[in-house]
Amino acid sequence: MTRCVKRNFRLTRSTDFKRVRRFGKSYADPLVVLVALPNEQAKPRLAVSAGRSLGGAVERNRAKRLLREAIRPNIPSILPGWDCLFLARRPILTAPFPNITSAVTALLHQAHLWNETDVR
Repeated sequence: MTRCVKRNFRLTRSTDFKRVRRFGKSYADPLVVLVALPNEQAKPRLAVSAGRSLGGAVERNRAKRLLREAIRPNIPSILPGWDCLFLARRPILTAPFPNITSAVTALLHQAHLWNETDVR
C-alpha cells in the first residue's frame, strides 16, 4: 500500500506540529489554512490536520484524504526548507475537488513557497 505523501516529506512528531502552529506564519482560505515555518532540511515537510469542529471521525478523515490528494502533485513545486501544516476547514467537506486543489496552490503562492523555476 502506498501513501499519498511519502514519509520523508511528512511532519510526524507532535512537537513538530506544535512548533509550526506556535511560531509559523498562517495564510487562510475559506477551505484550508496553511501554516508555514522554515526548517533546516533540504526538503519540505508537510502535515495535514482536521480538528473536531469539522465533525466526527468520518468527516475528519475524509477532509484529510481530500487535502492530502490535493497537496500530493504540488510537492515537487514546494520550496525546500519549509515545514507546512495544512488545516482543513468545514467547507472542504462539500467543496468540489478542483476548488480544493486551487486553494492549496493559491496558498502556496501567497506564502511564496512555490518554486517558480520548477518546470513540469
